[in-house]
Amino acid sequence: MVGANSGRRGFLAGVTGLGLGAALQGVPAAQAATRSSKPNIIFILADDLGYADVSCFGNPDFSTPAIDRIAHDGIRLTHAYANSAVCSATRTALITGRYQDRIACGLEEPISGANKAVGLTPGLPTLPAQLKKQGYKTALVGKWHLGSPPHFGPLKSGYDHFYGISGGAADYFTHQGIREKTSFTVMTI
Repeated sequence: MVGANSGRRGFLAGVTGLGLGAALQGVPAAQAATRSSKPNIIFILADDLGYADVSCFGNPDFSTPAIDRIAHDGIRLTHAYANSAVCSATRTALITGRYQDRIACGLEEPISGANKAVGLTPGLPTLPAQLKKQGYKTALVGKWHLGSPPHFGPLKSGYDHFYGISGGAADYFTHQGIREKTSFTVMTI
């Protein structure tokens, strides 16, 4: 059981064990689909990750066997388009399915903790909210960066669970926010 006092590694180990167990054990997608009428959905959005930065897309310099198994046994998207070159706008478009410039927070870059009035409006239709209506459980692990709590946040935009930083500019090693002094947070509905 992963609780609010668990460390980052413990939480990630729990999520990996529960959420990716079938994929990482090599269960083919067709076999997994017969067990459930709904497929599991794992969407990975990584800032600054290029097309050829993982081995399943041909990078000979890095070995990413777990990602490669997910790509092999699931769906590998080969013609993707990021509608923005910056973090918050890309996340706005992904979570809402709309062009980022149609939503106020999609025009603000970077979204800073200093401006508490800017963020993804709670109640706006989002991908995780739509998935919840279809019976899915939703979680966001990593960076939110679409407005600061308590006014904005992943739990107000359709996610059941959140483990990560709410702002941007986090240090890769300590995971502490640089500008806003944010740190990893566990939130659950």
